Amino acid sequence: MDTETSSFETSEMLATFLASTPLLSESWRLCNLANANSPQGFVAEQIGSIGYVAFSGIQSVSGSDPSFKKLVPLPDVGNSMFHPLHPQTEGEEPVLVQGALLRIFENIYKDPSFQSQMQTLMQTSKSIIFTGHSVGGATASLAALSLLSYLQPDISNLSVLCITFGSPLLGNETLSRAILREKWGGKFCHVVSKYDIMPRMLFVPMDPIAPLMKPLLHFWHTYMNSPHFGLLAVPLSDDSMAQIFQHVSFHLGRLVEAGEGAVTGMLRPFGNYFFCSEDGAICVDNAASVVKMMCLLFAMGSPSSSIGDHLKYGDYVGKMSLQFLEKRSFMQGELPESSYEAGVALALQSTGISCKEPIAGPAKDCLKAARRLGRTPNLNCANLAIKLSKINPYRAEIEWYKALCDRSDDQMGYYDSFKQRGASRRDFRVNLNRHKLAQFWDNVINLFESNQLPHDFHRQGKWVNASQFYKLLVEPLDIAEYYRTGMHRSKGHYIDHGRERRYRIFDRWWTERSVRGEGYKRSKFASLTQDTCFWARVEEARDLLDALRSTSDPSHLALLWQKIDNFASVANALVEAKEVSIDVVAKNSSYSLWVKDYNELKSQMVQFRPLFLSFVNEEMVP
Repeated sequence: MDTETSSFETSEMLATFLASTPLLSESWRLCNLANANSPQGFVAEQIGSIGYVAFSGIQSVSGSDPSFKKLVPLPDVGNSMFHPLHPQTEGEEPVLVQGALLRIFENIYKDPSFQSQMQTLMQTSKSIIFTGHSVGGATASLAALSLLSYLQPDISNLSVLCITFGSPLLGNETLSRAILREKWGGKFCHVVSKYDIMPRMLFVPMDPIAPLMKPLLHFWHTYMNSPHFGLLAVPLSDDSMAQIFQHVSFHLGRLVEAGEGAVTGMLRPFGNYFFCSEDGAICVDNAASVVKMMCLLFAMGSPSSSIGDHLKYGDYVGKMSLQFLEKRSFMQGELPESSYEAGVALALQSTGISCKEPIAGPAKDCLKAARRLGRTPNLNCANLAIKLSKINPYRAEIEWYKALCDRSDDQMGYYDSFKQRGASRRDFRVNLNRHKLAQFWDNVINLFESNQLPHDFHRQGKWVNASQFYKLLVEPLDIAEYYRTGMHRSKGHYIDHGRERRYRIFDRWWTERSVRGEGYKRSKFASLTQDTCFWARVEEARDLLDALRSTSDPSHLALLWQKIDNFASVANALVEAKEVSIDVVAKNSSYSLWVKDYNELKSQMVQFRPLFLSFVNEEMVP
């Protein structure tokens, strides 16, 4: 038995549990109500302690509209709507969503009636469920994202859930990653029927079938507004349905053939996908597996079923609400060898896939991959924690070295002792440990940026604090090595030209962390200087003093004095606030020597150049 078969397969069990609750049936009832009787585009209703907001799927979105698949940046209105979704890693594409769908939501969001009813539900409900059919599902997703962005997780007890039926894709991969980063993936349940073409349509190029979309949407909207009257509506011709089906089927087939790497395009699913059929349902939350399952199930359909299935969610919901009571068995085949294989077999049975069908094998592999891919980031994170414990001795040895330098009789301190180190074994080991720690943290960043770690990894306190402590301890050594080897002469000063990318990333992690209980005053010097680039600024200030001595141009002198005085003021404030380590104020440290030179040069300028009195401040004391 391999490692995967030792675990339970939960996709069918999760779907069965959800189907056993009234959430799906109530959501669909309100979707029907919104489609039939909502000129405002939404209906709101409270059932017990749960508030429901359903959005109409009959909206003015046309396939010929050039913005139907045009992605636009997600707005950040008033620093609240969608605000948490905007922070992104360096070089990452901005969060983009479909322009037409965003406009529909914005029109409803600005409606005073919507604002009023939302305020009422938020005050009287313990949970709010957004729901919608077709285009209304995308509107519901945006509404849920807006409310989640508005709520403060530390003080709000309001639960938010979004249930969509046959919703089109909404945004790009950055949006999907942002939702995972905020741990909101579990708040979205997208119900997708076996053959429905709408959730799959935007995986493919729309231009070849754009002329056929307007009559298709008109047919759907007529039926959704009034199912009985919709029976009299003229459907698409067989040729038109076949053309749309073949176009979508062809491009989805290419996605399956291309493998997992092909699903990282412009549009990407997010949240949980609830695949339903007449035989049951399964839940899948891995984006790559969602796309593959969409492709495999769609391949079993026909032109007419791909169009008609978009209108059959009421039938599926009604059947699923009763099917969880049915007893499943394996009488038609051999008994699976493990609980995991049994779960996979039940999941395939729930999607209506027979074990004898050609796609049974790929579908089974897809379910296994979904579980494997879902577990891998957490396993990688656990393995990293073990590796972190193994490199802690390297960090401890550097801490010991710092304490030794700070107590040394030469009174140079940590930074200058390493910068002026000799060829001793102790100095060699510290330098070697510096490289080993850098290698570990570079590997952490590579794993995170290649999606091999949890999406909220950079917000987990353990790793934020560990990376910050590493930066505080080791970056001064990197700066010392940079100036010791004269790299600043060929490349420029450290901050702009020599600082490693990992430190900039760790700066961002530390800045974006949840801050509580800060603002206290220190009673003694910090164990590590809180500005890790402090020594690089000292080195730049030393160059400024040298430039000052060799310059006679008054305007240039004025500019140099301004920069020097600015640094002196900032550095003095850090020292007075005790935000620096004791090595900064050591008698023979680079900073103390710089302060001495600064005060002497300033005295000379006051004595011999009264012209520059306006650029000279009071004497500073290290």
